[in-house]
Amino acid sequence: TDEHIAQSHAAMVMHSLNEAGWICRLAQIPAGENSKSLDVISGLYDHLVDFQADRHTFVIAVGGGVVGDAGGFAAATYNRGLPFVQVPTTLLSQVDSSVGGKVGINHARGKNLIGAFHQPVGVMIDTSVLNTLPDRDYRSGLAEVVKYGVILDVEFFEQLEQNIEKINRRDPSILRQIVARSCRLKADVVEQDEFERTGLRAILNYGHTF
Repeated sequence: TDEHIAQSHAAMVMHSLNEAGWICRLAQIPAGENSKSLDVISGLYDHLVDFQADRHTFVIAVGGGVVGDAGGFAAATYNRGLPFVQVPTTLLSQVDSSVGGKVGINHARGKNLIGAFHQPVGVMIDTSVLNTLPDRDYRSGLAEVVKYGVILDVEFFEQLEQNIEKINRRDPSILRQIVARSCRLKADVVEQDEFERTGLRAILNYGHTF
């Protein structure tokens, strides 16, 4: 299942860190938007307390957008802020939610109403994990990629049109290119309007309503 794949990715990251001498603890949250809740965050706080986490403790969020949002919010709010790293494992999270520093959870009356701006100290992207994505999830991420071409970069849009076959078969070389370009385009906007005060960052919402 998708959840087992995500657990496998997290276990590999943890194994690598242990091999490098890091002391790690793994906390897992259920898949889906329901995990962006105060109850789930409270459970993550419990893990951090048991781990005796302090401001030298890194939170590493391995998974899709929900994991990044929830893990990032826990990092932003525990002990007045812990450093965290994003390791996004879906195309959508690689090109969108892992870049920009917006973390948060949902409220009964609205999505992402409780949150913070908390920039990760790094975003580690391995496009090979996209080989395990179901087609539906892969294509939803591609929609976000196309958006960047439409709103910001006509040459990038043309590149996507010229490489449809490679993109559909998840060719590693083209995936690295489109992920890198998407991240650069979003970062360019975020750098100019990190806290959504000038209105520029609103262009990144293009298509969300539909």
